[in-house]
Amino acid sequence: MKVRTRFAPSPTGTLHIGGARTAIFNWLFAKKYKGDFYLRIEDTDKERSNEKYIESIQYGLKWLGLNWDKDIVFQSANIKRHVDVVKSLVDEGKAYYCYATQEEIQDFKIKNPGEKFISEWRDKAHYNKDLNPVIRLRTLDDGVTILQDDVLGRIEVSNSEMDDMVLLRSNGTPTYLISCVIDDYDMKITHVIRGNDHLTNTFRQLQIIKALDWNQPKYAHIPLIHSSDGSKMSKRDGALGVDEYENLGYLPQAIFNYLLKLGWSYNDEEIISGARAIDVFDLKDVNKSPARFDLDKLKFINQHYIKLLDDEVVFNKIISKMNKELLNEECVERIKKSIPLIKSRGQTINDLVDLASIFISYSSSIDDQSKDILALNESKQLLKNILCVFEEEQNWNAETLKQLCSNLAKELNIKTSIIMKALRAGVLGTFKSPPIYETLEILTKKEVMSRISQIIN
Repeated sequence: MKVRTRFAPSPTGTLHIGGARTAIFNWLFAKKYKGDFYLRIEDTDKERSNEKYIESIQYGLKWLGLNWDKDIVFQSANIKRHVDVVKSLVDEGKAYYCYATQEEIQDFKIKNPGEKFISEWRDKAHYNKDLNPVIRLRTLDDGVTILQDDVLGRIEVSNSEMDDMVLLRSNGTPTYLISCVIDDYDMKITHVIRGNDHLTNTFRQLQIIKALDWNQPKYAHIPLIHSSDGSKMSKRDGALGVDEYENLGYLPQAIFNYLLKLGWSYNDEEIISGARAIDVFDLKDVNKSPARFDLDKLKFINQHYIKLLDDEVVFNKIISKMNKELLNEECVERIKKSIPLIKSRGQTINDLVDLASIFISYSSSIDDQSKDILALNESKQLLKNILCVFEEEQNWNAETLKQLCSNLAKELNIKTSIIMKALRAGVLGTFKSPPIYETLEILTKKEVMSRISQIIN
């Protein structure tokens, strides 16, 4: 049978980093076995579903290179089919109308702590005309439900532990448990790969599948992503949407690579391209324990992929994030020339934007170290000396500038590093920059002289 996997998010938020990893695993498994990867939007919760989130999910998947096969399946379009299947279970005696109120159910739980709810309507043939009933599955009373999970291995749950789950709410809408089972069956899904927070749902859904006498797909429950200290992830720890990572300057190749390695490994390979991953991906290599999110490692991987980009691509990404009102033709040309200098010095595109900002013709915000240096009278005097030396030089290049500063240091009997610090403070206003002499060369003599003059006057 042809392999078919699916990613089935609810459009109640943007594509989360955890959901993105689930999508990657599903996509890779399908591609490895030359199968199909489907996108299903589970939009039956109309109050919380939002069109902008549907668009965000699609954008995030495409940004990561996860193109799906065929048209998107919208679960809300299948509600009639879901309802019909539930009612067929009632006709077959495998499900029943339950008129128990929420108060009665809560009262039972209080009086019988730890026990599963057993509805008095399970075996009643009459109806309560004053209430709208739910429809519950008549779960098996004895035996065990066995799951042979492709990640977790064999797991057994006693059927006596599972209550008669609701399939159809009192308002006539189907629950997630039944809708998911029916859609997976109709889409001919062969492998359900999802987070292990769905493990309880899986055992309940296996009861539904047995009642319907359908073939069950194979299941693989992947570990959740925790923060670096093992606790539940928060936004501070990296629990962001894919779109937020894009805005922070991360590349899709890096996010793909990093998420792939969260909970899965192959030999000792840290850098794995999409094409390579398709060849080597296997569910048996997925770890059973939760993965820990390491932002430093993500930055390291992102920096690796930035270095692989063509200079022109890096330049365009930097310019796209800059304030266009601050850019003129000279600035743009300087930034373009600076790419070989700064490309390897940033872990994100946003880092490179900050580095490139020193080539714009306006006074950037000066960092604290520069302020301290410029507050000294000696520094301003030194900048005056540098200005005089530079003013006479016509051969404006890094090597010449380096020699000029070396000669000046000897003349003043100071270390060259002191001159370099004064230049960084007075010309750049920051100590986070590429090599100073190459930077001065790109800035041009006119710009450097202008900046020094502003500082000393």
